[in-house]
Amino acid sequence: MDSRFTTKDIALIGMMIALIEVCKAVLSFAPNVELTTFWLIMFTLFFGRKIVAVVPAFILVEVAIYGMNTWWIMYMYIWPLLVLLAWLFRKEESPVFWAIFSGLFGLCFGALCSLTYFAIGLFSGGLTAAINTAFPWWIAGIPWDLVHCVSNFVLMLVLFVPVRRLFLHFS
Repeated sequence: MDSRFTTKDIALIGMMIALIEVCKAVLSFAPNVELTTFWLIMFTLFFGRKIVAVVPAFILVEVAIYGMNTWWIMYMYIWPLLVLLAWLFRKEESPVFWAIFSGLFGLCFGALCSLTYFAIGLFSGGLTAAINTAFPWWIAGIPWDLVHCVSNFVLMLVLFVPVRRLFLHFS
């Protein structure tokens, strides 16, 4: 199997990133309501290895738009983790499964992000500083993680079937 990307692949990757960015912009008024999770899952399920190029390119586009901060570090492991988990469950076709999966990912998002603060605390002041940095940050964000959970669940439940049909139709 040839591992190189074709011109068509590169164009498709660009369109995937553009779709994620447009959705982020459209939903920017609603905190923790996003379609990035939805699209990365769907792209993983339907476009296979192309997702390997989408995630880092998406992160670089985000850095170009918003500048670099601690969120960038988080994105470097959170989005690849989502893609890896989606890949592991790629044979699953149930909208309810993917809605629960997506909701759980939203619920865990803050805990995953707090790992960056744990590392910052650990390297700047040891284990106590790590816990004192990460734990309160995570706890303070739990209400927003609940919003993220519910919105991811609902968006996946509503969009999975029609988008899946569309992708199957054009594949």
